Amino acid sequence: MDKESIYEFFKTSYNLQIQELQANINNIKKDSLLNAIDIILNCKGKLACSGMGKSGLIAQKLAATFSSLGTPAFFLHPGEALHGDLGVLQKDDVLLVIAKSGESDEVVQMLQVVKKMGNKIISILGNPNSRAGKLSDVIINAFVNREADPLNLAPTSSTTVSLVIGDSLASTIAKVKNFKPENFAFYHPAGQLGKRLLLNVEDLLILDQGEPIISVSATMKELIETITKPNLGGAIVVDNHRKIIGIVTDGDLRRAILKFGNILDRKIEEIMTKNPICVKKGTKAIDALHIMEDRPSQISVLPVVDDEDKPIGLIRIHDLIKAGL
Repeated sequence: MDKESIYEFFKTSYNLQIQELQANINNIKKDSLLNAIDIILNCKGKLACSGMGKSGLIAQKLAATFSSLGTPAFFLHPGEALHGDLGVLQKDDVLLVIAKSGESDEVVQMLQVVKKMGNKIISILGNPNSRAGKLSDVIINAFVNREADPLNLAPTSSTTVSLVIGDSLASTIAKVKNFKPENFAFYHPAGQLGKRLLLNVEDLLILDQGEPIISVSATMKELIETITKPNLGGAIVVDNHRKIIGIVTDGDLRRAILKFGNILDRKIEEIMTKNPICVKKGTKAIDALHIMEDRPSQISVLPVVDDEDKPIGLIRIHDLIKAGL
């Protein structure tokens, strides 16, 4: 095949899956779909997602999607289920099965046992009249006319349709449950959204090397030592009541040297930036990042204060960026 023919076949396969997906929506009965959603919403246990072969891979993905969107789910391999793993299925769990033919011996045998156990069975089936269909409480029709490979054999269109049905089920249930970004963040604390919604400024403070706080009456040598020891790029200046009156950054030191030459005999208040911008403990880290960035001249360090406006540390723009915000 020449390159143009290869590209054209790719488009044919791609568009065929879209066509099968669009056509299948007419096969899905409204009552069956709503019944399936109702069963999952009222499930007091977990959702067990199962399937053989490529359908099993789709089931694994759906278990992850349901869990991410607030419906606890796990994958149950039909073959392993017949050799002891059915013990993981508890009486309040619901079984969601994905299958094209619905005639796989492992799937059918598993469903026969689950039926006797009394668990509800929802099936996403390419063949609703199959043995698996007869054992199901609810069937969501996932019929396709043909697969998207040249032999019409490899699970392609069928797995695409099953995946979209399952993802749409999970999304709809999340909508009904009023699942919010904050909920999603708790299940994805290491992801960017999770960090943006969960990380507060105090979570990123470096306090194990001493507080970057110094009295305005301290010497310049003490100031430089305070800035250098934790290597935070600055120090918070406070009065005798531990109230913030200024901040001295590495940049302030460099500018002071250019202005005064020898600064060791100078007073801190001569070189500090007075009345610095601060953020309170509990402020979202992402909000602090916006405060530091969204201005004509970026701020490299930002004081963090407690509920009584007393300083507890400095947060660096470097730490916010490093955290993946």
